Amino acid sequence: MKAGFLLALNPGSSSIKLGLYEVVDGRAVGIGRGEVDLQTTPLALSLEVRGMRSMLPIDAPLDDTLGEVVDALLAQLEGHGALGDLRAIGHRVVHGGTRFHAATVVDDDALDAIASLTPLAPLHQPHSVRLMRAIRRLRPSVAQTASFDTAFHVTQDMLVRRYALPARWHDAGVMRYGFHGLSYAYIAQVLARRHPLIARGRVVAAHLGSGASLCAMAGGRSVDSSMGFSTLDGVPMSTRCGALDAGAVLYLMEEGGLDLRALEHLLYHESGLLGVSGISGDLRRLEASADPAARMALDLFAFRCAGEAARLAGSLGGLDALVFTAGIGEHAAAMRAAICSRLAWLGVSLDDAANARHAECVSSPESRVIVLVVPTDEEQVIADEAIAVLGPFAGDYLSTNARSIT
Repeated sequence: MKAGFLLALNPGSSSIKLGLYEVVDGRAVGIGRGEVDLQTTPLALSLEVRGMRSMLPIDAPLDDTLGEVVDALLAQLEGHGALGDLRAIGHRVVHGGTRFHAATVVDDDALDAIASLTPLAPLHQPHSVRLMRAIRRLRPSVAQTASFDTAFHVTQDMLVRRYALPARWHDAGVMRYGFHGLSYAYIAQVLARRHPLIARGRVVAAHLGSGASLCAMAGGRSVDSSMGFSTLDGVPMSTRCGALDAGAVLYLMEEGGLDLRALEHLLYHESGLLGVSGISGDLRRLEASADPAARMALDLFAFRCAGEAARLAGSLGGLDALVFTAGIGEHAAAMRAAICSRLAWLGVSLDDAANARHAECVSSPESRVIVLVVPTDEEQVIADEAIAVLGPFAGDYLSTNARSIT
């Protein structure tokens, strides 16, 4: 594959993260990162390219189509010299349903199919669809690919994925999917490269950020995960409730008088750390607070994460390594310690000094379980998968004489 430029887009519920890559000899080499916070006005692109940082204004209104925002974003990147001759964009898509088990080129059929899955991931899927549609309209010559968070988990046994519902609902797609698959795929790659013995063993990876989940991996393949049908499931998150008894949902509707939209907003936006504390969904603010409600939220998060790690160890038949990743997992030493202290019975023991400095290995020498801190890179996985999908068409999709970035 000849040199070219590729953009990886990672839309969240309230932001758009991006990775900039130069494609050389079939590899995606990272040259920059950026983010647009959609909750902060006026909009701006925080960009770092080859160590040079910039804050670039996004002079566009934020509407339901994201069209003007995307146009301004691409114009800033191109004008800043950060993309050369852009020919391909890879997207993170949260839900692939039962159809998408691997990355795919985004054509009309694929885009319609991705959009049809919106009810399965109403918080995230619409942003991906809007971005892809806007780019197809604004930059029709740019190839697009989609990488799915659910794809990593298709290796799970049907016994793990099945709910105890009538077969007609299972056949309609009501099953456990698992999410954060791009992050777990990256962790599996890092372990295989740096720690091959660990990679071949029984690993629980904890992707802990504003969205949070845990995944059981055996030999680098997903065996089980905390999230199931939706991104609401599993451990509490910044504003999402985590696992909730279905009877409680019925009660909220019947006795609380909540209609579908109000219930959706409660579970996705008013719950989790924010709901328990009544202060914030930001773990850093809660750790700095003396309010007992903040401590309850932190304790509950640690308790549920440790409980889920223990359950996943049961799915694996034991535990060789525990890996922390994502914003909380990588940077919150006190939370790592709180989770691990509840797993001491499994043989987990931390080296306090190593944990405080966020070392890669934070377990103590006597720990029966290796504990690692591994920064994740979902954008790199998106870029790598885009190249894998577009490889046979490299001459058509990627620039053969892209100009250098200055």
